[in-house]
Amino acid sequence: MLRAPQLITNARMVYLVWIPADPDAVAGLVPAGLEPAADHAVYLNQYIVDDETQTSNAGDPDGFGAYSLTYLGADLAGLDIGDGVPGRWWTHYFNSSESMIRYAAARGVPASGGQTDLMLEGDALVATTLIDGSPVIRTTARMKMGTTQRANGQLRYVTQLGGELSSGRYPFAADLAETFEVDSVEFLDPGHDVYALRP
Repeated sequence: MLRAPQLITNARMVYLVWIPADPDAVAGLVPAGLEPAADHAVYLNQYIVDDETQTSNAGDPDGFGAYSLTYLGADLAGLDIGDGVPGRWWTHYFNSSESMIRYAAARGVPASGGQTDLMLEGDALVATTLIDGSPVIRTTARMKMGTTQRANGQLRYVTQLGGELSSGRYPFAADLAETFEVDSVEFLDPGHDVYALRP
């Protein structure tokens, strides 16, 4: 089994934060012992790793390979790691790699199968998350890479395994597009429990 931590480089991703339509539903997804942020903010990351060599486990028989991932959840109160960056709780984690699902689930992440597509045509970006082949989340935006801006820091995610909460820090370095404007974030399946997080 792969040892933590694992490193991913040069992923293509869309990372968003919003205030949900149903704050009480979001609060209901946060377990006892944790408190949602005062504004009940939700985060979403839709991303793709195009080649296994972008992972630190390339070539390992248990490696993640090329994969796509959408994860989302709730910001937390009282667990900031500085500069106003909140701790976060994963509610959903849809991954196309069976080995990464096993790796994440063994650490308390609510990992399950899913596919994420990112399509960029000109300045038009469409990111779609599919479960069993059906779209459940679609983000549409306009962007230009232009002169990118480097961002770096750490994020904090909390997981629960065997009833025990644990906290992990995840360093990042990212090149942000020069312009980025969201047109819509659609939750397409009212029957799926991820619908509770809709904007």
